[in-house]
Amino acid sequence: MTGVTGTLAPDAAEPVLSGERRPARLIARSLFLLTKPRIIELLLVTTLPTMMLAVRGLPSLRLILITLLGGALAAGSANTLNCYIDRDIDAIMRRTRGRPLVARARPAGHGVAAPGTGTAIKPGEALASGVLLGAASTLLLGLAANWLAAALADGAILFYVFVYTLGLKRRTASNIVIGGAAGCFPVLVGWAAVTGKVSWWSGVLFAAIFFWTPPHFWALAIKFRDDYAAASVPMLPVVATPATVARKIVFYSYAMVGATLLLTPYAGWFYGGCAAGLGGWFLVEAHRLRGRIAAGSAPAPMRLFHLSIVYLTLLFAAVAVSALLPWHHW
Repeated sequence: MTGVTGTLAPDAAEPVLSGERRPARLIARSLFLLTKPRIIELLLVTTLPTMMLAVRGLPSLRLILITLLGGALAAGSANTLNCYIDRDIDAIMRRTRGRPLVARARPAGHGVAAPGTGTAIKPGEALASGVLLGAASTLLLGLAANWLAAALADGAILFYVFVYTLGLKRRTASNIVIGGAAGCFPVLVGWAAVTGKVSWWSGVLFAAIFFWTPPHFWALAIKFRDDYAAASVPMLPVVATPATVARKIVFYSYAMVGATLLLTPYAGWFYGGCAAGLGGWFLVEAHRLRGRIAAGSAPAPMRLFHLSIVYLTLLFAAVAVSALLPWHHW
């Protein structure tokens, strides 16, 4: 359940050689890092405001905790399975070499690396952890919330693993455009958890995150273009000219802002004003990136990347505030 797939690399886990005894704490920490916890935080930022908007108020604390925990388990499952499948390319890319499943030699002293390769955990352990996290998410959401929410969480895991990671990531430059839909599922899960159904308005939130994902991820991919090229991953900045990438970033940015504004009749004037202001801020930065590229200057894509995270957080904060206001419509 992640559309910000691989966006923030986890801290490196201490590698160990295959013949060494591994402390249980190291194994547990490594499995935790494979879930990409900082990405999960961003996913959960979209879930709670959606739940609040769906019921026009604050759901019960029990249901909030169940839904957030179930969503975190589902996202952790998808991210762990992604790390398991992509461990070969993670070893090539500088940004991901610190992940626990990446095998690497450990220094033996005097500047000479020790023979053999070491990983913090074994691939089979990561695979088992990913499957168990998904099963736990399904049972928790299904038994304590409802089975529609559980099915949507499962759909996010399957989409991320089979459609994005196995099907698209290494084959097409459209990988993040289509595969990024996995990161949109949390809003559907949150809406379904409190209402027992999905609605047009949850679909609008889905669309907003769907169009947000390409500018967010392509900005990162511009920065790490050489990494993706070395790993033969056809991210758009690898296979297209910088001008084409910038043009597509601007296009999806406008589509994103348009989608966010569609929610205004339901969420109300406060949200609409925030969405317009935040959208304008995002578009200015997207155009600034395009202008730098057109001028042949250093594009500084991480400005847009970091802004996109702040933008999404503030947009959904506006959703949450709107849900608590005593008036909702114009």
